[in-house]
Amino acid sequence: MSKMPKEHERIVNGPKRAAATIILTHGAGAGMDTDFMNAFADGLADHGFRVVRFEFPYTAERRQTGKRRPPDREPVLRQTWLDVIATVEAETLFIGGKSLGGRIASLIADEAKVAGLICLGYPFHPTGKPDQLRVEHLQTIKTPTLILQGERDPFGSAEEVRGYELSRQVRVHWLPDGDHSFKPRSSSGRTQDENWREAISVITDFVNNG
Repeated sequence: MSKMPKEHERIVNGPKRAAATIILTHGAGAGMDTDFMNAFADGLADHGFRVVRFEFPYTAERRQTGKRRPPDREPVLRQTWLDVIATVEAETLFIGGKSLGGRIASLIADEAKVAGLICLGYPFHPTGKPDQLRVEHLQTIKTPTLILQGERDPFGSAEEVRGYELSRQVRVHWLPDGDHSFKPRSSSGRTQDENWREAISVITDFVNNG
């Protein structure tokens, strides 16, 4: 099971010598040890992967001071990703994360020459602003990319995203009736745990088989 991190600590789940290592980080408003992040790290570790989690500087500072602050500027976030990648030894490396964490990973994936990219709820646009798309780089990305997306995600629903032109390297897997954290409505007959388990299974197949 995942443990609570100390200040500036990374969390590592799974075996030290794994066939593949997956680096994940958090979304804009939460840290690396939320129920969502714990579930995915633990679930992927159970499938034999090593999962490394880290926090962006603004989140690490918030953990230390207890004061909320907005995310760092994009250049800082991008450099943080590259710095973390440089310190993780792995024969086969995948990167990704929740929302903001996955989006920033997608911006540096080609540069970092990783084996694959995993986005857990990609913010295709700000909520309520479907005309402000964040997809230009996803139209040309060369890194094999898996996006797990809830069908009702306010940052990019199935109805919206199916109309986007994306690189042939990008695969979007839809989680039934899910929101940005893949939580479905009770009326759907589906549970969040079921969507999380499905997502972990799809990621496992992507890492193992491409």
